[in-house]
Amino acid sequence: MKRRTFVLLISCFTLGCTAQTPTDQASEKILKFSAIPDQNRTELKEKFDGLANYLSAQLGVEFQYVPSIDYKASVEAFKNGDIQFAWFGGLTGVQARHAVEGARAIAQGNSDPTFISYFIAHQDTGLEKSEDFPTELGKYSFTFGSESSTSGRLMPQFFIQKNTGKSPAKFFAQAPTYSGSHDRTVELVESGQVQTGVVNFKVYDQRVAEGKTDPEVCKIIWVTPKYADYNFTAHPDLEKSFGDGFTAKLQQTLININDPQLLSAFPREALIEAKNADFEGIKKVAKNLGFLR
Repeated sequence: MKRRTFVLLISCFTLGCTAQTPTDQASEKILKFSAIPDQNRTELKEKFDGLANYLSAQLGVEFQYVPSIDYKASVEAFKNGDIQFAWFGGLTGVQARHAVEGARAIAQGNSDPTFISYFIAHQDTGLEKSEDFPTELGKYSFTFGSESSTSGRLMPQFFIQKNTGKSPAKFFAQAPTYSGSHDRTVELVESGQVQTGVVNFKVYDQRVAEGKTDPEVCKIIWVTPKYADYNFTAHPDLEKSFGDGFTAKLQQTLININDPQLLSAFPREALIEAKNADFEGIKKVAKNLGFLR
């Protein structure tokens, strides 16, 4: 008996024999999250790394930002459980929640319920801003953003078809291209490599404010009607991994952010509550255009 007790004591000493509570176990896990790469990826990583540090400190759980190569990859990572939380666009958020039962939108930017896109053109086209949809747009080269972008593809395509009765493939004399991101769309149009395009208004306005884009060279020619867009969506596994009520704590922590530097990751002036129902309009358009099956 004495020998057995001695062996047990030595084992505990060697292995660090301490009891772990569920809270201790949760704190050892890493909460991986991502964001659609709608802007410069290097800048996004720097900004979202800052958000990861903030959330880690606030919630006592290690957050790790995982960059995504494209929009579709971010949805697949969420679907597979490789990430448990993501900053999606309206369309990618709908696709992610459609693929994962129990996933829910928990936060959005204060501007996201009334989001808009800008149709833009190089000054050499001679196109000017109009209240009416510019039907002459069809004769110029044109680029969308990412193929899965809400503000750079889905809703612009919807408005093109609504105003012309034609799909983009039939409306444009040249087949539209895809730049991959909003920053790239603006750069292509401003340089004249592509004559026209469509872009997230937040990215365009920020670039103009920072002096990266000349609005007299890269001109806004039409502003779309409003629609719902970006959102943070949480995976249902968060509750299993980090305890009941964790998603609500995460939601409140996001909504409480008031540091402009942290909010610049989106970029937004503030985050507000979101729910799945806020994106029913996007879901309907996505189904009608074949983006959701």
